[in-house]
Amino acid sequence: MSIRVIVADDQEIVRTGLTMLLGSQPGIEVVGEAADGEAAVELARRLRPDVCLFDIRMPGTDGIEATRRLAGPGVENPLAVVVITTFDLDEYVYAALRAGARGFLLKNAGTQLLAQAVHAAATGDALIAPSVTARLLDAFAGTGSGAPSQPIEPLTDREEQVLLSVARGRTNREITEELYITLSTVKTHIASLMAKLGARNRVEIAIWAHETRRVRNAAAAPRRKY
Repeated sequence: MSIRVIVADDQEIVRTGLTMLLGSQPGIEVVGEAADGEAAVELARRLRPDVCLFDIRMPGTDGIEATRRLAGPGVENPLAVVVITTFDLDEYVYAALRAGARGFLLKNAGTQLLAQAVHAAATGDALIAPSVTARLLDAFAGTGSGAPSQPIEPLTDREEQVLLSVARGRTNREITEELYITLSTVKTHIASLMAKLGARNRVEIAIWAHETRRVRNAAAAPRRKY
C-alpha cells in the first residue's frame, strides 16, 4: 500500500513542486495540500495520513505549532510529521523535534532524501538532514530545562551501543549491519530505550544521547570492536 502524505507550505509553487516530486516516487501518494498550519492541522485530523510534510514558516499557525498539535506530548494517536524548510536555523529544527517531528530536511535535500524521510517517518524511523544532525544536537546538548532525565532502569551495554547508533542518525537496517544483530533485535532494543528514557520516538532518544554527552564522550574514547 502507498504511504499517504499531506503537504503544507504557504508558497503554492513549493507545494506543487513537493507534490510532484513525492507523487513521482513509487509507494508514495499525496492525498492533500494546505497553505497554512491551521488548515494543515484540520486536514491531517480529517484524513489521518501516514506522514505530514510541513514547512516551518507559515502564516498564523506555523509548522512547529502544527507539529505540536498533531504529534506533541499528550497527543493521543500522534501522526508522523517531517519538517522541511529553507532556513538552516538550529533553533527552528530543535523546536520542531521537541514538538514531536520525526524528521527535518532542507528544501534543497533532493528527491531521494525527501522520499527516504517520508518512508522513514512512516515506519517509525527518523531522518534528519545529515548537514545539521551532529551540529544541531551537539549544540543544544544540555540546553533543555534542567538536567537530562535519568533512565528508569540502567541501560545495558547493547542498549548503549544502539543508543549511539540512533543518535548518529543510523536507520534500523544500518544498525543491524553496524552491530551484527537482527532487525527484530534492533527494534526490541529501541522499544526498550524508549520505555527506559520515556522517549516517544527515536528523535527523542537521539536528543537524550546528546544531552547526556554520550555521543561526545564516545567520539573521544578509543574505538571498541564487537
